[in-house]
Amino acid sequence: MDPSALRADDQPLTDAAIQQLMDEVPEWDLVQEGGADKLRRTFEFRNFAEALGFTNRVGELAEEHRHHPIITVTWGRATITWYTHDINGLRHNDFKMAARTAKLYSAP
Repeated sequence: MDPSALRADDQPLTDAAIQQLMDEVPEWDLVQEGGADKLRRTFEFRNFAEALGFTNRVGELAEEHRHHPIITVTWGRATITWYTHDINGLRHNDFKMAARTAKLYSAP
């Protein structure tokens, strides 16, 4: 079974659990949008092509793990937002994906 798959009884993480997990993704912001907690980070690049290349790598990661973020690309910036659409909130998997995304950014 896919570890990222939702179960019927899945619920968003509690505020206390989210606060504990934020230490694992220190450069990410916790935002409230559309009634849901989300993880968001903007990554800086030298130009649009580098930002686009990064978002393509994030897209490959998302496909591999069957969990897809909101991605916004502008000149020299890529903003990635993780949350679980089906429960309109955060799960442990969102924090794992945020950490994996950060590793992609720091990789050569």
